[in-house]
Amino acid sequence: MVFDNFGSLIQHNCNISDARGSRVYSLCTLFLRLRSYYKWEKGLKPWDEPEPPELLDWIEAKESFWETLEQDDFVELSINGRSFDPFHPEPVNRYLSENALLYGAGYGRSLKPVFFLAEKLEEKTVEGCKTFILGRELHRELAAPFAMLQDSVIYVRQEPFRFYLWDQINDIRPSGKGGLQYALENYGLAGNGSKPDREGLIASFDTIVDQETDVFVYHEVGEMLEDTIDRELFRKIIAEFGGGPIELLIRAIKDILADTHAKGMLSHIINNRKKSSMGFYVTFLDGLRKVLFPEIHDAFPRFAEHGDWAIIDRALQECRRHNLARADIFFTICRDLEGQDREKVRAQLEKELLVPLGLKK
Repeated sequence: MVFDNFGSLIQHNCNISDARGSRVYSLCTLFLRLRSYYKWEKGLKPWDEPEPPELLDWIEAKESFWETLEQDDFVELSINGRSFDPFHPEPVNRYLSENALLYGAGYGRSLKPVFFLAEKLEEKTVEGCKTFILGRELHRELAAPFAMLQDSVIYVRQEPFRFYLWDQINDIRPSGKGGLQYALENYGLAGNGSKPDREGLIASFDTIVDQETDVFVYHEVGEMLEDTIDRELFRKIIAEFGGGPIELLIRAIKDILADTHAKGMLSHIINNRKKSSMGFYVTFLDGLRKVLFPEIHDAFPRFAEHGDWAIIDRALQECRRHNLARADIFFTICRDLEGQDREKVRAQLEKELLVPLGLKK
């Protein structure tokens, strides 16, 4: 089979996506993503930290390179002399199946294009959704979301998850330490009350990644099955208000409703009594998702003390009720988006949703 520079074409599209889309991140978030991207590009482990001058030089060169690509168009992929639309992975993957590789494409935050080529570890069906668990990545772009739902197909990418998990554990904010310690204790890693033992964590890291990967499948299942979100209107909202607090809020509501769906991530954790996953869930709940789910932070200490899963289930149900109401407000205001004054819509969304959450005065 002749791949006609197939991989280099994928990476070229990844580079164009980064050239166009890196500005959707804050400077802090961009730096963290670039650090992980550097580690991936250089073949480093999550716990291998580059020398700061070397990393900063690489970042400067990467940003200069992106400047040369901002006006370029995405290119078609080529296999055996045939050309393929880079945004339609299914026909591409018919050629890749015998090589145990999988190509993925879609859209991430602020509709930033996402492309990747990875080794396929497992293929299965979960709640009617075709699901792929992926390992080593040959090509990727900056964002590299480790769990994706695209065209009713779920992708869980272990390599980006490894970088995310390591960084989250080692850069944990003070409010997340209780959940993190609870999670790691279930892997025999008690730590010293602040950070886990580094060598013990490295030795157990593969086990943790394997055990926690499956949980993220159920976030995507919840997203797939959640029928209160009008997908077409959701995309229009993102296109209209992308990059600002309105996009972040509707995405956070969508994520929380996926997690609290009867077959979503948190329901899976409760039904399977996954204590470590419960600890990680509370630990990694941040930003607007944390604002939208205060019930879990009130409930978790009582759960950790008593081990009563009904405490978590009650918090889930209360959170879901509140966020279904927020979603209803969102979509009622935006239902006729194309026929409305955008600034009036923005002002109403801010008044009805952002102000009550303390996100805007």
